[in-house]
Parts: sequence; structure tokens; C-alpha cells
Amino acid sequence: MAHIVIINPRFETSYWGMEHALPLFDVKANLPVACLPLLAALTPATHTVTLVDENIEPIDYGLCEKADIVALTGMIVQRFRMTEILTELKRRNCFTVVGGPWVTVKEDYFGNLVDVSFIGEAEETWPKFLAEWQEGHHARRYEQADKTDMSKVPVPRFDLLKMDEYAVGSIQFSRGCPFTCDFCDIIVVFGRKPRIKTSTQIIAEMEALLASGMDTAFIVDDNLIGNKKAIKEVLRDVVAWQERHHYPMTFLTEASIDLADDAELMQLMVDANIRVVFIGIETPNEEALRETKKLQNLRKGGTMLEKIHTIQQTGMEVWCGMILGFDSDDATIFDAQRVFIKDARIVNAMIGMLAAIPKTPLYTRLAKEGRLDHDDPPAYGTNVIPLNLSRETLRDGYLSVLSDLHQPAAYFDRLDALYIDARIEPESTRLRHLRRHPLRLLALNATWALEAVGIFLRLMRRVKEADLRATYRARLFNLLRHRRSPVVLQIYAIKCAMHYHAHIMVQQMRTGGGIVNSF
Repeated sequence: MAHIVIINPRFETSYWGMEHALPLFDVKANLPVACLPLLAALTPATHTVTLVDENIEPIDYGLCEKADIVALTGMIVQRFRMTEILTELKRRNCFTVVGGPWVTVKEDYFGNLVDVSFIGEAEETWPKFLAEWQEGHHARRYEQADKTDMSKVPVPRFDLLKMDEYAVGSIQFSRGCPFTCDFCDIIVVFGRKPRIKTSTQIIAEMEALLASGMDTAFIVDDNLIGNKKAIKEVLRDVVAWQERHHYPMTFLTEASIDLADDAELMQLMVDANIRVVFIGIETPNEEALRETKKLQNLRKGGTMLEKIHTIQQTGMEVWCGMILGFDSDDATIFDAQRVFIKDARIVNAMIGMLAAIPKTPLYTRLAKEGRLDHDDPPAYGTNVIPLNLSRETLRDGYLSVLSDLHQPAAYFDRLDALYIDARIEPESTRLRHLRRHPLRLLALNATWALEAVGIFLRLMRRVKEADLRATYRARLFNLLRHRRSPVVLQIYAIKCAMHYHAHIMVQQMRTGGGIVNSF
């Protein structure tokens, strides 16, 4: 039987990686990638599996050298580190297999460094490969003929990960997205027909996460509400489970902006204790939304700004992704992005330059137009050559917007606008339930308050800039003058840590530390 080592390579510093904030949370990584424990669960019990997340611990190449199979997964932003790891593994004559989003869209990228490649999903092909490897006649390339039947996906092996080293856990309800955004590789990898797990599976995963010591999880679906009818049924069962167990879990997730059109769905998400929803806003430039076929952001029922405010008023905070460099963007887009994010009261906005991922419609179109930079990495942080902006203008404008949004006054004014002026109520259903159980409510409020104090004290010790420390103190004390909510206090402390990460990241980028982007 085989000893299999499965590796997730170290990420480069990124907006959501939270690398500079992790010590403030006393953890080593933001969240585990979902595929590591899932691949372990798909591996027959006759084999031995070792999971290695390089974001948590160094790779033991001696162990890899002794293993029968060394598997790597990886996203676009991990491709350079993947190459380094594969080069070292081959130097040691290891048998290497690679899967994940990057090799799926760029199959020949690693060349002879890879013995076996997995394209797309692997719930069927991974066990098939292991059986064929055992018999001595495996293939060099595996790709499923059909998309995975999500009702047959096992509970991930969270027990094989060092879960106490992560800030939050990860859990998946569904795959696929019904929309047609031309820059997105989700429909390339997972398809346009949303596929969803059963409530029994999802609750089993929630219980496995809790057993691992994790009470907060990111629902990693690229669009949780891709099938609204089906997800409502699942959410009703999640709500019932939360009520039976006195709401032990908090969630974050991703959804499309048409969530705002469905009051019942929003309430179910609140009742399930989803605190944050990430939405792909992309741009306030409506022409760009049409050009990129992100038509769901242009549907009737209110402006994007109105829809964001509708979601916020339920108590869920909106995070968003924003993109600069669409064909219809000119130099006015930079101020338009600043104004929109301020008016939207979005505290955490991931800004990026448009990038063309292989196999997407955008990549195909730009390749035909001769507007792709094939250098790896490209000199200006993206492989797209913009139409109405010079590459220097796009890069400098991107850095300027990113910097301006994270100026302390701008960042915390948006935070105050949401939690002090609009007074949104996070986790309202959970708190209403726990008011019937005063001791549990007291314990939860004490936990939130202690977490806030712990983060605050680490900020005061670790942040070198006196003016930043003063800002964090002032904003936290100002909050306490207006609201004495332990959950909002915890949120503000987390936001201070998130701001510190973005502040350091922008400083490093401005002083030659590299452009943080997909390419």
C-alpha cells in the first residue's frame, strides 16, 4: 500500500492571505484549502496519507523522498512556488502528481516535472488513479467525463490538518455558477450548473469542523446562491441544526448581488448565522459590466448601491471584489471606484487589475486581439494589455486606489458608517435565540470581548507606528461610546488587524515589493 504526501504550497502575500495580521490572531494561516482534507477522505483507507500545508509548516523533503506518491495542488498565485517544489521533488526522484485550478487551465505549465496531471474535479479520477497505480498501469493524465455528483462527496479529513493553526475553517455546500462572466474560470472548472450537497452531508461537515475545534467557517462556494431553490432547503436544515445546538457556528460566504432581490433567502442566511457575504461587484462602470457579461449586476430591482445597502440592513456585512482595466475603463475609473466603495460602506474591498486566465472567454478574445503579455510574471502585474489606459497608468492607478481605500481615516470612516451610523446588527438571530439561554449568551459575549481585548493588546505591542496605534485606540473607544455590543467590538478589533495587514502590504508594494494580483 502507498504512503501519499499531499502538499498545498505557500501562498505569496495577498489581500485575503492576511499574512501581516495572522500573529495578531495567534495563528499561522487564514484558512485551509478545501482540497487537502477532501483528497485524504477520497483516498482508500489501505493507504497512508500525510497532509502538508506549507502555510503552516515547512515541507519535509526527506519524508517526501520516502513516500510512494507526492501530490501537489495549487492556484494561479501559487504557480512559482509549485515549480520550485516540483523541481526539488524531481531532484530527489519523487513520483509527482499535480491537480488544482492552475494545472486545469494551463496543463503544460510544469512540463516534465509532473508524472501525472489531474484536470478539473478529481472525486472520481483520484481513486481511479490510485487503483491503477496499485496495479502498475496508471495514465499520465486524468479528467472526469462528467462533473462530480456532490451527493456522493465524503466528509473531509479535518483531523489530518493542524486546525488550531488556522483563523477560520473551510466548508463547501455547492459547486458551479449559472452566470457567464467572461474573465472567470469558475465555469471552466466547475461548470454553469450548480451542484449541491445534501443537508446530511453539510451538517456532517459542520460537526466535523466543530470536533476539530473550529467554530467559524468560510463557505467556499463561488456562488452559494447559484441554485436559490435548492440552497433554501439546505439553509432551513442548517438553521434547525443551529437552533438545536444553540448556534455554535458562524459563517462567511460568497454570493452574487441578486441575493438582494430575495428577502426570504437573505433571512435564511441570517438565521443560519452567516455574518459576511463576499460579492463580485467588479466595477461601477455599467458599460464594463455589459462588456464582460456580468449582467446579473445590471438587473432591475435597484442600483448596485441600493442592493448592497439592502443586504447590509439584514445585518450581514458585504465584502467585495473590484476590478480595474476593463476595455471601457478610462482614467476616470479610479475616482469612480473610490466613490462607489465609500458610498457602499464596504470596508474590505479586494481591488485587482483585470487578468486573463487561460481557457476563459476573455483569454481567447484577447489572444486573438494580440493583447496578452505572455511574460511570466508580466512586468505590470497583469497579463492584460488595456485598451484605453497605458499599462503604467493602470498599474499606478490601481496602487493609488488600493492605498487611498486603506488610509486610516477612509477605512475606519466606512466602518463607522456601517456599524455606528447604519447600526447594522450582526448575528441577530443567534443573539435572539441565546437571550432565552442567558448563561450561554453570557459566555458568548465574554468570548467576543476577550477576543477583542486579545487582538487589541497584540496590536498595541506589535504595531510600530505610534499614529496607527493611536488610530486603533481612538476608533475602538469611539465605538464603545456609541455601542456596547460585544460582537461589534470583536468585529472592530478584527478590522483593526485587517487594516494593519493591508497597510503593510500597500507600503511594501509602493516601495518595490511587487504587485499583488492574479498574475
